[in-house]
Amino acid sequence: MLREDDIVLVISNAPDLLLAKRIAHVLVEDGLAACVNLGAPILSIYRWQGQIEGADEIPMWIKTTAGQQHAVVQALAKLHPYEVPEIIVVPVIGGSAPYLDWVREQANGTPME
Repeated sequence: MLREDDIVLVISNAPDLLLAKRIAHVLVEDGLAACVNLGAPILSIYRWQGQIEGADEIPMWIKTTAGQQHAVVQALAKLHPYEVPEIIVVPVIGGSAPYLDWVREQANGTPME
């Protein structure tokens, strides 16, 4: 069972860089995430409604706490245009203590002033 201050990584994709940047800014500005990394475009191949589909997407790696993960998932679902966006939460089992402490400090749910 995760504690509220345990670190988690939320993985998602956006259909384009502009939307990925918007999502990243909202999550960080609202204090829901400490950091969002946006990757280079990738090609996702998947089955959707009985058809094989392919789409270029921007990967997003969102660093936050277990206590903020539900708010992050809700924000992603609200901001994302897909009917079923990829949103996966992965527990972080270790890392640099100063970095993990920084994530906890930043992802405290307090919006930037």
